Amino acid sequence: MSVTVLGAGAFGAALATALCVRGPVTLWARAGAEDMARDRAVPRLPGVRLPDAVLPTADLARAAEADIVMLAVPMQALGPFLDRLPLSLAGKALVACCKGLDLERLTGPSAVIGQACPDAVAAVLTGPSFADDIARGLPTALTLACADEARGAALQAALSTHALRLYASPDPLGAELGGALKNVVAIGCGAVMGAGLGDSARAALMTRGFAEMTRLAAHLGARPETLTGLSGLGDLALTCGSPLSRNFRYGQAIGRGDSFDASVTVEGAATARAVDALARREALDLPVCAAVARLASGEADLATLIDMLLNRPLKKE
Repeated sequence: MSVTVLGAGAFGAALATALCVRGPVTLWARAGAEDMARDRAVPRLPGVRLPDAVLPTADLARAAEADIVMLAVPMQALGPFLDRLPLSLAGKALVACCKGLDLERLTGPSAVIGQACPDAVAAVLTGPSFADDIARGLPTALTLACADEARGAALQAALSTHALRLYASPDPLGAELGGALKNVVAIGCGAVMGAGLGDSARAALMTRGFAEMTRLAAHLGARPETLTGLSGLGDLALTCGSPLSRNFRYGQAIGRGDSFDASVTVEGAATARAVDALARREALDLPVCAAVARLASGEADLATLIDMLLNRPLKKE
């Protein structure tokens, strides 16, 4: 099956680099495709060169003709991007490679795909991974979730490589919620570490944040066990513990009182706002997510929010 990656940022280019060991992969770039084709360099991945089997292009219509279309665009751009695709995607496999919740719809990428392309097969690729590791061929395990288990198994077989090991799941809702919500918790953990509150506080926030992730996912109909896998707990451990995570670094900058590069996409900031709105709509108590939403929007400072969390009524675990 032919494969296209739409989006030539760090993660999209890394995926194309990893997947081209199975055969040629088309990499669509909104800008700079000619430069990438000539120089084989990726602006967002310094030191990484595209293999010859990666075919950069600016022709969106031609790129989207592939059997498998990997959507490596930011979550908040996914809906508008799908709406302007210049051809029908009926019958194709559309694999979301973004993590987050749409601010307007309050849904994850599989629902956005379903609304924009109801005749396509929606899947979600998510889990603990950094683009640089994938591009360098380091061992990485991810979740590939698709409600159609037969199509999911076919995608798993088509996209797995020796270094990129994919585990199939029939629960795209749970997988995408794990990938989205862990970014919210990672911002909080980064803020805790940036403020010098220590590893014990980070561990407590991770644990209580994971409880909120599982509670919300189960409430929305996902399988709780999905959150204990790669797309939930695995991704949470990676993102909350490494300065390579953009969401962690963003929170760290807030905790230190530093500025943060506005050109860097931080999916967790928008997701925190979406989760907060979703929790209010569903009458769910998610104090960690609510605190991160207020922190990221500048509505409250870290000291106030920590004090609020520590003064909540005592309860059983």
